[in-house]
Amino acid sequence: MDELRALWRRCDESMDWISAWDHLYEAPPQGGTVPHFEPVATLAALACETSRARLGCLVFYVGYRNPGILAKAASTIDHLSHGRFELGLGAGWHEPEAKAFGFDFPPVGKRLDMLEEAVPLIRSLLTQDRTTHEGEWFRTVDASNLPLPVQPRMPIWVGGVGEKRTLRIVARHADGWNAAYVPPDEFRRLNGVLDGWCEREGRDPSTIRRGINLQFMLATDRSQADAIESQVREQWGGIAPRVMAGGLTGLPDQAVERIAEYVDAGATDVNVALRAPWPAESLDAWLDDVVPRVRAAHT
Repeated sequence: MDELRALWRRCDESMDWISAWDHLYEAPPQGGTVPHFEPVATLAALACETSRARLGCLVFYVGYRNPGILAKAASTIDHLSHGRFELGLGAGWHEPEAKAFGFDFPPVGKRLDMLEEAVPLIRSLLTQDRTTHEGEWFRTVDASNLPLPVQPRMPIWVGGVGEKRTLRIVARHADGWNAAYVPPDEFRRLNGVLDGWCEREGRDPSTIRRGINLQFMLATDRSQADAIESQVREQWGGIAPRVMAGGLTGLPDQAVERIAEYVDAGATDVNVALRAPWPAESLDAWLDDVVPRVRAAHT
């Protein structure tokens, strides 16, 4: 945790966003053999350790926390951070950790039903004095959430790439959409699908931020790049090609070019998934070389 706190302080100097993910086990799954901190408590520490960057979780799985409890946590962290918190929601995917901790993990269609019910309910809890809701999955009775967040409208992100359900939910309810590990051409295509849903829902597409989450595979020389690629293949197994297709791979010049491709494809936000242990020189190259060049090119 001390190493994480030092990392957050350094990132707070130059990054716009710092997040923790909503997992109880490591990803890729390794049977709960890797030390892993609980995300809500971690985000509270992150809020107190930083002062500039916005912070949040890209995807809280709505099956792990009652929407009322999650809204209370989000409001609390927003106060700890003086209005810097953003709430990401999704339908989840990590079945091994759900089973390990005794959570039901229904089929994806039902999990998307849960997500579609949870998003507007959480929005109400974050903005209204009282919320009463009687749904298929969740229930509140004249619930108040005091204090409300510092922000009049805390941004809510929805994560996922499902074209029929997830992107429709984004168009209906979200302030931002987050996609993970898709190459630029696919991100562009999905962006168009989301625009189509916005048209059907009567939503201005420009009111939705578009984020891409990339596996951090930055290297400082070719031999290190090959070693990182080999490590990712070993960790992710059969889905490694998909992860690497949506990865920040190669050397700093390639990273700058890759981010430009995503910006051209419609990305307003670019995140990197940093998994320990990472080469210190790769993080230095990201923060001290790539980030300044990207800012200069796109501001």
